[in-house]
Amino acid sequence: MITVSNIKKSFGHVHAVDGVSFEVAPGEIYGLVGADGAGKTTTLRLLCGALRADAGEVSVAGYNIRQQTEQARAYIGYLSQRFSMYEDLTVLENIRFFAEVRGMKSDEWYPRCMEILDFVGLAAFKDRFAGMLSGGMKQKLGLASALVTRPQVLLLDEPTTGVDPVTRQDFWQLIIRLVSQSSGYPVEPLSSQSDNRTTGQPNNSPAVSVIISTPYMDEAARCNRIGFMRRGQMIAEGTPGQLRSMLDERILELRGSPLPLLKQIAAQQPGVEDVRAFGDRLHLRVEAGQAQAVIGLLKTVIPAGGGQFIDSRPIPPTLEDVFMALAHDE
Repeated sequence: MITVSNIKKSFGHVHAVDGVSFEVAPGEIYGLVGADGAGKTTTLRLLCGALRADAGEVSVAGYNIRQQTEQARAYIGYLSQRFSMYEDLTVLENIRFFAEVRGMKSDEWYPRCMEILDFVGLAAFKDRFAGMLSGGMKQKLGLASALVTRPQVLLLDEPTTGVDPVTRQDFWQLIIRLVSQSSGYPVEPLSSQSDNRTTGQPNNSPAVSVIISTPYMDEAARCNRIGFMRRGQMIAEGTPGQLRSMLDERILELRGSPLPLLKQIAAQQPGVEDVRAFGDRLHLRVEAGQAQAVIGLLKTVIPAGGGQFIDSRPIPPTLEDVFMALAHDE
């Protein structure tokens, strides 16, 4: 559904996107992950034609975004990082505006708008001014506006940043409903106590391919595949399981006290590449094959250095561990 081939975009001397390539299949959720400034937002803007690439090609449903811009855009729904609705219009008026701009006829837009408002849980708020909505409701309004023309490609730029955990859960439930029924990809269902709507896609919706940028690793784990970006480049790509396997037998959990002292001591040991605090314990990334040797050292050096050693053991790597390794691996 989406093919990205060696796209590049620079702003002066800054290479915001530098040779990025990937593909997204119909019905797939693809996550773009990276630190601030990694190039995620610029990549999404290149995909929807809001920016023109300096080099490389993007095709959507077989249409070249540079040469066949309007044909490609007809397949795209885009939700930007910032709220971009008209705050002095009501919820329904906002969606009607986007529906009519995209060519929906007068006898089509109202039933479709109400259908999509019911889907995102905003039907009861159709007459409320957009400026009066909460942050989470604004994001749902943005999603509804992106979905009103039944796009087959949905581009979401950090859609849950700044909203509460329940709203994040609810938002992801909507995304999963869009893709799960018609795609062949196994997508783990979410539960949300605030969600009392019926399940399933909006009526007559085609299979939707989703590209979502997110800073949250629990959200990245919901994606079928993930692309890690750093300094404008794609540095790793794969399913969550494939990416976690990069650090098999290389993550140790260390418990003891005080944590600042343990972190200092652990970071000085041979074979230890990185030490990070995870709640009330530490995660150590060690060189391949060095896990047991490092554990043996820690049992000795921590008490000798004035700390308390409780235990240390290998644990399955998380996507947070992978992110830290990729983000800091120069």
